[in-house]
Amino acid sequence: MEKIRLSKYFTDCGVMSRRAAEEEIRNGKITVNGHIAELGEKIDPEVDEVIYKGRKIEATADEKICIMLNKPRGIVCTAADEKGRRNVTELCRDVKNAHGDRVRLYPIGRLDMDSDGLLLLTNDGELANKLMHPRHSVPKIYHVTLKGAFDAEALKVLGEPIDLDGRLTMRVRVRRVGGDATVTVAEFELFEGRNRQIRRMCEAHGVKIERLQRVAIGKLKLGTLEIGKWRRLDKNEIEYLKAIP
Repeated sequence: MEKIRLSKYFTDCGVMSRRAAEEEIRNGKITVNGHIAELGEKIDPEVDEVIYKGRKIEATADEKICIMLNKPRGIVCTAADEKGRRNVTELCRDVKNAHGDRVRLYPIGRLDMDSDGLLLLTNDGELANKLMHPRHSVPKIYHVTLKGAFDAEALKVLGEPIDLDGRLTMRVRVRRVGGDATVTVAEFELFEGRNRQIRRMCEAHGVKIERLQRVAIGKLKLGTLEIGKWRRLDKNEIEYLKAIP
């Protein structure tokens, strides 16, 4: 069998995302045929033995599952947190396949600990890698509660490109969707996922965020899903994600 990257093998087996696997490889937590794995290493899944946390990792024919979770604030998106903080996988431990067996799911992308809202989790490594690739410009919609009253012109300024880590952000569409005399609820539409981008954009203008909630990813909307609850995506929603160019 043709050799594949070890990190890809973990996604194919539904264990974790490629990015997470690369991090575990860097930390020396994965072995191949008894030796500590190296970043970029390739394996033959039919011959090589891959061990992670004392368990042999093997490809599985389990059904592919994708769910939508309404992530609460205070929960991290990593599958395993070195500080022992609660993570999103703890909220979907009751997800089961058609045989009634529990399924291990991993987040597609990130939503920072202080934010809440729509997060997708799956055991489909191919789908996860596709949606996380920078070339896929799927819009992500956030409702952000800002301290203070902002008119349309002030909100437009918040969406102007700024330098983050030596590279300009794309222009972000920002519009008012609610609020009162003390706070403004603004909708941010992003086509890129820079680290804590909205928070850093607002910080650059001295604007304080009181709440940051993701309400949609493309055509998938959070709707009335309760905080901390999850639901499986239906067939049409899965087909929509897979059809994204």
